[in-house]
Amino acid sequence: MLPEARERAALLTDVHTELRLDLTSTEDFGVEATISFGCTEPGASTFLELNGGTDVTLDGRPAAYADGRIPLTDLAAANTVRVTARMPYVTDGDGMTVTVDPADGERYVCAHTSMDITQKVIPCFDQPDIKTTFAVTVVAPSHWTVLANGPLEERASGEGADTWRFGTTPRFSSYLFTLVGGPWVSVTWDEPYAPAPGGTLPFGWHARASQERELRRDAEELRRITSACFQHYTTVFEPEYPYADYQQVFAPGLNWGAMEFPGCVVYRDQALTRGAPTELERQWLASTIAHEMAHMWFGDLVTMRWWEDSWLNESFADFMGYDVAGTAAGYSDAWTSAAISRKPAGYRADRRRSSHPIAEDTEKIVDVDTAFANFDMITYAKGNATLAQLGHWLGDEDFLAGVNTHLTTHAFGNADLAAFLDSLDSATDKDVRAWAAAWLRTTGFDTLRVTRDDSGVPVLTREGSRPHRLTVSAYDDDMRLVSSRDVHLGEEPVRLEEFAGRVVVPNSGDETFAVVRPDERSWAAVTAGLSSVESQLTRAMLWWTAVDLCESQAIGVGELVDLADRHLRPETHPLVFEGVVRALQTVVRRYAAPGEVAAHLAVVSDIARGAVEGGDPALAPGAARTLARLSADRTFLVEWLGRDDFDQNVRWAAVHRLAELGDASHVDAEAERDRSVAGHHAALTARAAIPTPEAKEAAWAQLMGGELGSHEFHAVGAGFWGWEQADLVRPWLQRYVTDGLALAQRSGQAMGDVIGDAFPVLPLDPDVRRGLRDAVASALEGDVPTVLARSWNDSLDDLDRTL
Repeated sequence: MLPEARERAALLTDVHTELRLDLTSTEDFGVEATISFGCTEPGASTFLELNGGTDVTLDGRPAAYADGRIPLTDLAAANTVRVTARMPYVTDGDGMTVTVDPADGERYVCAHTSMDITQKVIPCFDQPDIKTTFAVTVVAPSHWTVLANGPLEERASGEGADTWRFGTTPRFSSYLFTLVGGPWVSVTWDEPYAPAPGGTLPFGWHARASQERELRRDAEELRRITSACFQHYTTVFEPEYPYADYQQVFAPGLNWGAMEFPGCVVYRDQALTRGAPTELERQWLASTIAHEMAHMWFGDLVTMRWWEDSWLNESFADFMGYDVAGTAAGYSDAWTSAAISRKPAGYRADRRRSSHPIAEDTEKIVDVDTAFANFDMITYAKGNATLAQLGHWLGDEDFLAGVNTHLTTHAFGNADLAAFLDSLDSATDKDVRAWAAAWLRTTGFDTLRVTRDDSGVPVLTREGSRPHRLTVSAYDDDMRLVSSRDVHLGEEPVRLEEFAGRVVVPNSGDETFAVVRPDERSWAAVTAGLSSVESQLTRAMLWWTAVDLCESQAIGVGELVDLADRHLRPETHPLVFEGVVRALQTVVRRYAAPGEVAAHLAVVSDIARGAVEGGDPALAPGAARTLARLSADRTFLVEWLGRDDFDQNVRWAAVHRLAELGDASHVDAEAERDRSVAGHHAALTARAAIPTPEAKEAAWAQLMGGELGSHEFHAVGAGFWGWEQADLVRPWLQRYVTDGLALAQRSGQAMGDVIGDAFPVLPLDPDVRRGLRDAVASALEGDVPTVLARSWNDSLDDLDRTL
């Protein structure tokens, strides 16, 4: 809780942590911790967190250990405490996560922490504004490789187990502690860096042994992206890189997409795909590599004081991820990816009752569960877009100067919004505090509307309260670009006299976070000539505008599908194509009348078939997966599975679709063919899709039995609610609410999150939808865990919007 955290932060100074962890047992793991610290008020008391320990001792004596805390009383000016304990492994990704690879039976153990999870691994002062050094020793099976936050200094061989000793780290927050152990395969190199001893730093990529083929396949590109981003950041950021090495691991069981552990970044192992990644997946990985590396400075070197300023970490890293992927790593269309896939998630989040300011008020983040729920698309997508607008408004030079002042002033410490604004203020004469009040302390988004006066001159107005700097473009009637203009839009309308008689598109460079409402003449031209717009970024923004108009019920689902039928078929840019196809499936399943869904998705399937048959290799991965998931042609799908050289991701999509159509005969054979973790999850999804009451009951028992890891739960949930199976699964709609709540009440944050993600999104008759809505609303009147309550409130808003 915040008051306790503030009190403890004022009390403690100069914290150092020495750890010895024994991972040799498969039953639990051992922890020996020595923690030294100063106390500003000798005689005072505080506590260490340790959640789930057994056989806990403090300074060699049984600890007064209860409710996850070890009391520390009558402190001296300088203190050293020693804690030993046995700790449980977990499978839900919240703690020391154990995974057995189905491909080869190998075991992996990963300390997946963050937020208040580190206390499930080691004793610690688990809050962001108490930083500590770490000196770590790990005992692990001899055939393993162990990686941790610090650089490896010594590996000593033993009988069946080796001891790994890592160098002492600089200070960082406890939520950033990690180690990962297992028989990793590795690609390593020495990265040039002049300030380092010897002029280089140890770098590496690591993956499970069964993923060796994929790691070798992608190693050159992974190294190229990593090196390009590192050289960029160490050029533009004034503080030196803070750590002694930089390892990146594709690890099983991680609940986040990736996590910025200092010197040892961890990614979900699904990011290393068996088959060909789609263009959106390639862009995601490049921007995520850049995102996590940005955290080494913004988040790890300088950390928020408390969780209300988590946006200072995530919004900044998300913005830098897309920007640096484009400017340094060669993914020049990264902002197109953001426009078609990232920003829409921010707009949708900002419409819900759970919307909150990007910079939330401290008193509203009452505990860590509340903070966990705010790691959302307001913090990431909207925060990203808002910082992009800030950079555009300030200018790149002043923005970067302010960032460097912030990083230099608060290095190895903590900072809040006020400190960040002080740094920006030192670099510009613009009123950054007024800008922050308008953008960071408010909810919702503005609408940019074009009208025409009596003389036909376009007039741009703002419905909202924020200043915008953006590009407005004029087109001829065939959607060929005529000219563009930089516009500063505030309370006063802006007359665009030079654009009289032209089609007008505001925010054509997608620089600001606001929805666009063109005038009637311009929208008619857009719908007639969308595929003729030269800029893929502008096309992406216009496609989102069409989707938003549909979700706002200004145009019908049929109109959106017709637009795609005309203008997505000639689309050649894979990011635009894939992003629109994904959006269409979501919109159709959520907003179309049940009787119209099949026909609409048949159009989407046919568009995907055209792209596959067109032979464009950039479009093929995304289009083939879409076709495999939507096709109703069983013969075609079986023929695809008969091709041994076919992409594994597409094969599983076809197996899933055949199971959904009633042919489950291919699931076991494909699971035997693909014995990877990804294959295990795909098989769970396919079996859950089988359209019989018996199969659904078996899947439900598995889903709610409490034995699944969070990724397995997600996999079963993804298959259960088949879009053509609304009548079949109707008996489980109410059970989702009651059984899901019961499971969440006996589980942790991660499981509450995936239970919420498994919410049934189906084409339901209005009366059935209202019944589901009422069941959720009734449950929310009772005791629902914070993370699940947040997710269900969002789903309730989505149901209301659909109704």
